[in-house]
Amino acid sequence: MNSAGIVTASYIAATVLFILALGGLSNQETARRGNWYGIIGMAIALVATILGVVTQHYTLLFIALLIGGSVGLVLARRVQMTQMPELVAILHSLVGLAAVLVGFANFMDHSTVLHGAEATIHDIETYLGVLIGAVTFSGSVIAFGKLSGRIGGKPMILPARHWLNLVLLLGSIWFGIEFVEQSAAGGGTWPLLLMTLIALAFGVHMVMAIGGADMPVVVSMLNSYSGWAASATGFMLSNDLLIVTGALVGSSGAILSYIMCRAMNRKFLAVIAGGFGTGGGTTAAGGEEEGEVQPIQSEETAELLANAKEVMIVPGYGMAVAQAQHTVYEITKVLREKGVNVRFGIHPVAGRMPGHMNVLLAEARVPYDIVFEMDEVNEDFPDVDVSVVIGANDIVNPDAQEKPDSPIAGMPVLEVWKGGTTIVLKRSMATGYAGVGNPLFFKENTRMLFGDAKDTLDAVLKTL
Repeated sequence: MNSAGIVTASYIAATVLFILALGGLSNQETARRGNWYGIIGMAIALVATILGVVTQHYTLLFIALLIGGSVGLVLARRVQMTQMPELVAILHSLVGLAAVLVGFANFMDHSTVLHGAEATIHDIETYLGVLIGAVTFSGSVIAFGKLSGRIGGKPMILPARHWLNLVLLLGSIWFGIEFVEQSAAGGGTWPLLLMTLIALAFGVHMVMAIGGADMPVVVSMLNSYSGWAASATGFMLSNDLLIVTGALVGSSGAILSYIMCRAMNRKFLAVIAGGFGTGGGTTAAGGEEEGEVQPIQSEETAELLANAKEVMIVPGYGMAVAQAQHTVYEITKVLREKGVNVRFGIHPVAGRMPGHMNVLLAEARVPYDIVFEMDEVNEDFPDVDVSVVIGANDIVNPDAQEKPDSPIAGMPVLEVWKGGTTIVLKRSMATGYAGVGNPLFFKENTRMLFGDAKDTLDAVLKTL
């Protein structure tokens, strides 16, 4: 078998492993195995490309691999689990940047001369690759800033922003036509550069206009964009594996975005249009949200939990910020030893990225068989003695069902208020990322446990 045949066979094997990786990552029990499939697939793809496709500049290649691998290893070792959303966002930006750089390098490479329809198709591939890559890059950088707190979560609403987006889109199309025409005559640099600036501006404006409550959708959306950018790069380089892998990532990200939107009762175009959700942090006030809260102490919380038969724990972003997942696991272990049936109810958009809570609980070694999705446990709340809401807000807000004019009206939520007692752990009475008050805090069967979640849960564990 010649080297081309070996490369093709290796690429097929890598593609199969990538598909198995996606299948493995769809379930907590098989996620670790799915990761290994992806790692092995990428290793095969890299080795096959280096040995079978690359023909020169090996020194530069290995220096780049060493630098990139070292940076990735250091980041992976240093990053906290609470920082995973912003890490994912910044990694998406690198994929977009790579697509832009490859596009320009491909445009400036005159070693291969194409004519007629082939040249036109190649120019369109290059243009689309740079366009998608630039939007992905700038949008992901802004998402990183929002998720890490460097940029506020409040949406930036410009006057006539939809008209601005339309102008940017029409400008990109016009420059695309100019690029193809000028490239055929040996030019095309300026249309490509101007389109890149427009795409960068569009990426910034698009994500800046999206409020904090929609950030999980933004992360999955950027994941999809990065896949399509990689696929476009594959077309530019005539690399089948990049095309297939990019399509896998792009389509899976798009499907995930759809699932996230359905979980929030939002339309995808409405998310892109932006404007929903503030940075949070405001005090719940006004109208029906006003009332008298009933505080509770850690000792009383421990007593309620110890005397319960059914306990449901609902984790939110507050658990991630307090890094309380390990204490939550210790409490769970003690309660289960006492014969209490403890389960976890996970909302699809809890946290700042899809699967955020599942990752944190897995890190704390919470058994997979007691972690359930919202749809699996929502009907069980009337039989739950104690529900413990740890730093969640919008995903347990009764207004989603009871207040038609609420910004989150229609959003599926965990119906914790239907249980016996609901204990809500919060630092203060501040609103959630959607910026709306939560009447759950004032219900008769709700008790507020104020303070840092880790400190208060440590006290609960000590009492237990």
